Amino acid sequence: MKKAVLVVLTVAALGIGSGLLAQLAPDVVAEYDKWEDFLRTAKVTAQKQLTGPLSVTNPWELTLEKDGVVHLAVWKDIFGANIKGFKETWKGEIAAYRLSRALGLNMVAPTVEREFKGNRGSCQLWVDSWNNMETIIKKKLNPPGIKATYFARELCLQRAFDNLIYNVDRHQRNYLMMEDWRMILIDHSRSFGTSKKAKTDLIYDEKYKEGPQFIMESLPRTFVEALKALTAESVRTSVGDYLTDDEIAATLARRDLIIAWLDKRIAQVGETKVLY
Repeated sequence: MKKAVLVVLTVAALGIGSGLLAQLAPDVVAEYDKWEDFLRTAKVTAQKQLTGPLSVTNPWELTLEKDGVVHLAVWKDIFGANIKGFKETWKGEIAAYRLSRALGLNMVAPTVEREFKGNRGSCQLWVDSWNNMETIIKKKLNPPGIKATYFARELCLQRAFDNLIYNVDRHQRNYLMMEDWRMILIDHSRSFGTSKKAKTDLIYDEKYKEGPQFIMESLPRTFVEALKALTAESVRTSVGDYLTDDEIAATLARRDLIIAWLDKRIAQVGETKVLY
């Protein structure tokens, strides 16, 4: 019998010439389709529901096995309003992954639809992280040397992405950090709002509740060009039926807000300080 091996997501070393600073390792990105197939078809060999105050959506931790490969995954089927009145939907998890992939960010681990216990839900590849943002802040850890620059750029990409998808739930525990200071983003079930505010306000700009320093200070030119190129048709091609027409329209409205904000900032401080 072939011995099963535990496969974990690895993260590429930081590269000075990196454009979008892809957060997942090149071999993982290159095999997105294989990981998606694994998540859909691998056998569930163990299961454990995650409960408690830190697991609001009560997801399941699944152990999956196929062809000698063993990997953990997170499955959730939350759909509707939670006890605090927030919209929660497992479809947002899949849409966030697909949009991150389409934009070349690669900040969200492979996520697919999978049926479990007779219900439809999202199944996301588990990421073994070094720390999360909460522990980094508590331990007063700081990235060394050149990695400080890349960490700052990662935060700007996170803010731009959350502005685009209107993720109102980016608390410190859903930034997963790797030892080389790569950043993976998890938990997007409250994203893609369609309210008036979700179409007219950015989460991260000078009005952000924690201070005006939480802005998209600088972004890669290639990412900004990818944002500009988005259309309703291209978003639909990327996300499939996991977003409604209204959710796609709201996403594009936020895209327009992001571009307008960047144009204003460029006029104030100069293009070279905003785009790289």
